[in-house]
Amino acid sequence: MLTAILAYLCMAEVAVAQTAEARQSAEGPAEVITEVTQRVMEVVAEANTYFDQDPDRYFDAIDQALAQLVDWRGFATAVMGEFYSRGRSLDAEGQAVLKAQRDRFAGTLREGLIRSYAKGLLAFGGASMEVKGVEASPQSARIASVTQLVYGEADRVYTIRYQMGQYKDGKWRLRNLIIETINLGEIYRNQFSALARASDDDLDQVINGWNAAIVEQYEEIERD
Repeated sequence: MLTAILAYLCMAEVAVAQTAEARQSAEGPAEVITEVTQRVMEVVAEANTYFDQDPDRYFDAIDQALAQLVDWRGFATAVMGEFYSRGRSLDAEGQAVLKAQRDRFAGTLREGLIRSYAKGLLAFGGASMEVKGVEASPQSARIASVTQLVYGEADRVYTIRYQMGQYKDGKWRLRNLIIETINLGEIYRNQFSALARASDDDLDQVINGWNAAIVEQYEEIERD
């Protein structure tokens, strides 16, 4: 059950900013979250009528919702952390190899998140959500944190914080999310670092086994 909860909540965060491009640049982070969360949950509700027969249709719909929000290459770069920043000391050939690994990792992240978390969404299609407020960053007007409450079963309330950034095109995109006390960005970055060190910095090995490792991690959380 915990796996499904995490899946639902993470996907709700990630699917926060899909909307018409002409309107998105004019909308604040709270409006983006409210509008797109509603749209995503409509996709989930509809999927209950066809998922068993055509799951790829559902995954594609979630992928389309994510496409307007997530800079997958940027996300992959952040998760790789120091293992990507080391590229500054490489020659041109080494940097090209590292960038190709980053791009492949971005595709791996995208596939894993969509398929794993989209399945978990189905279990929480009836949940209700409420945006409680926006906290602007004192450092920059282009950074904000949005708090949302998710009302689950048995009066359980989950608190989510969306850490958003406004990019040069005016659109607000997700930079990180915190579910209760779980910082998803830190978890992914720490997981990548641990796997890289365990494989003697063989990044191809890390990327090849990434989605299986994440599934195993969530199973361990659920057992605890």
